[in-house]
Amino acid sequence: MKLIAHTEAIAPRLGDETAVRMISKSGFDGIDYSMFFMDEDDNVLEKDGFKKYIRNLSNIATVNGVSFEQAHAPFPSMRDGNELYNKKMDYKLKRALEVAGLLDAKICVVHPVQFENCQKERNIELYKNLEPYARDFGVKIALENMWGWDTDHIVPNVCSVASEFNDYYDSLESDAFTCCLDLGHCGLVGEDAASMIKDMGNKRLGALHVHDNDNFHDSHTLPYLMEMDWDSILKALGEINYKGHFTYEAGNFFAGFPEDLLPACLRFAHDVGRSMIRKIEKYRV
Repeated sequence: MKLIAHTEAIAPRLGDETAVRMISKSGFDGIDYSMFFMDEDDNVLEKDGFKKYIRNLSNIATVNGVSFEQAHAPFPSMRDGNELYNKKMDYKLKRALEVAGLLDAKICVVHPVQFENCQKERNIELYKNLEPYARDFGVKIALENMWGWDTDHIVPNVCSVASEFNDYYDSLESDAFTCCLDLGHCGLVGEDAASMIKDMGNKRLGALHVHDNDNFHDSHTLPYLMEMDWDSILKALGEINYKGHFTYEAGNFFAGFPEDLLPACLRFAHDVGRSMIRKIEKYRV
């Protein structure tokens, strides 16, 4: 199991190149390339020189002894009634899969459509539309469990519970897809993360987003700082013989620290992650 850090923790402040170098020097095995900035129309990944830009990032990673293992497409994947946005996003999602392929990342997370009254068929259509591109670029698309808002509080949304998440994945009937369980999202909708892990099993569960919260706010901070039950989560991952990687999505942990302390923050996050992986390995059957 590789320990993965996502570029979103560092890149918005210091740029992609610095993020890749800093992550690699902190001892991580690999990188999750966050493409959230693609929501801007004037972004580097939609310009003519994007392949050169990505090859440069890939070379930096290789020189520093790490690999791109995962990526995250921009979101939301659609907006209700906004056809201009949806047309642009269709292009951006396909470009994100291409970028993931150029980086040789094995998985690219694509959020399901989650606007109100969105039917399952709309999501299956979205993913089936992207499937040939994923195959061409050698990337698996990962669905993610989501949450929504009801006025001022969080409520379940698409794939929030294991039964629905499993149903979406099983309905695709394709080896071009996998599931990314966002551990922090589970408790936000009243689900137990360890139970979801067991209900999904290792055939469906191919990736993780690891971060902590208080079960009320999507805090995206480092494990052990808030309220999630990490002992039960790590035990469940071991018991199902989880075969994917340990990928952080804990960018808010870094947000309050000045730039000169970011390397120390990464090293600490690395040490926490290594400890958690050892516990997962201990629980393997």
